[in-house]
Amino acid sequence: MSNSAPLRRGWTTGACAAAATRAALLRLWGGDWPDRVSIVLPRGERPVFEVAHRAEGPGWAEAGIVKDAGDDPDVTHGALIVARVRAGTGGVTFRAGEGVGTVTKPGLPITPGEPAINPVPRAMMEEVVAEIAADLARAPDVEITLAVPGGAALAERTWNPRLGITGGLSILGTTGIVRPFSCAAWIASIHRGVDVARAAGLDHVAGCTGATSERVVQALHALPDHAMLDMGDFAGGLLKYLAKHPVPRVTIGGGIGKISKLAQGAVDLHSARSQVDFSALADLAGVPDIAGANTALEASRMAPDLGQRVAEAALARLAARYGIARDGSRIGFDVVVIDRAGAILGRAS
Repeated sequence: MSNSAPLRRGWTTGACAAAATRAALLRLWGGDWPDRVSIVLPRGERPVFEVAHRAEGPGWAEAGIVKDAGDDPDVTHGALIVARVRAGTGGVTFRAGEGVGTVTKPGLPITPGEPAINPVPRAMMEEVVAEIAADLARAPDVEITLAVPGGAALAERTWNPRLGITGGLSILGTTGIVRPFSCAAWIASIHRGVDVARAAGLDHVAGCTGATSERVVQALHALPDHAMLDMGDFAGGLLKYLAKHPVPRVTIGGGIGKISKLAQGAVDLHSARSQVDFSALADLAGVPDIAGANTALEASRMAPDLGQRVAEAALARLAARYGIARDGSRIGFDVVVIDRAGAILGRAS
């Protein structure tokens, strides 16, 4: 593959789990085993998945999908994501099978004691159950057990042990899509986004760490699509380019964890290359117990004004380091900090 060839995207463990659930449930409720299944992702895409594993027994059926992460060097690329379904009571319930972790610490979007299956994958599987139940006139009462054979060993190569997720992997994904992690390609796309915004005469652009913060910031400032720069974890790639190719106003938006790192001086916000300094957060908030927090989200629950303090600290860092461009012009920054649901925790400008 040439350096200019587009990188192939893949599918999250959550998307694979939803596809496996569909295949298994179709069989459990009396249908033939499908060779492939299609699901609807949160943004409307309809990928097709090959069913790689089938098994059944009294009152249950299970299917497996081999995760294809595309050209992303994902630790779970090639892993088999298995969903076993059986009759349940009171809606859809989830269990952790082999290789799927259990949450043991607060601060994550799933409460302690629950399987490490994040909210969006849960919602995707619930939608699959609801759709098939409606088509077949069944009650949508299903117990889903997810498994990833070998997942416990794979999880040792992730941050799960540090986050208090024991026994295996997390089932993740907010869009269902794995976008290839190519630093050079991603940063180049950020640069092109700045170029397009400048060529269009925009005086206000925004760089956000993810889809939720992008949605919040775009609505907050009524920005057009071409003002939204796909910053992701590459804050440095955006900020350094803006220093040479300035735009008068720049909004930086993200979750409290990512923006805490930015406030502490990191410009590569990926979890593998920078970590939140909880002792520094404790000092910032004046709450010593934050030093022992497991996540920035947990820390924010210990200090209700932490999001605002983080926003102000990040703004000060940005203004000091990037507020004057190479040509002497000024860049006015503002910062928006959100929680996982998109609620604004702090704003500074």
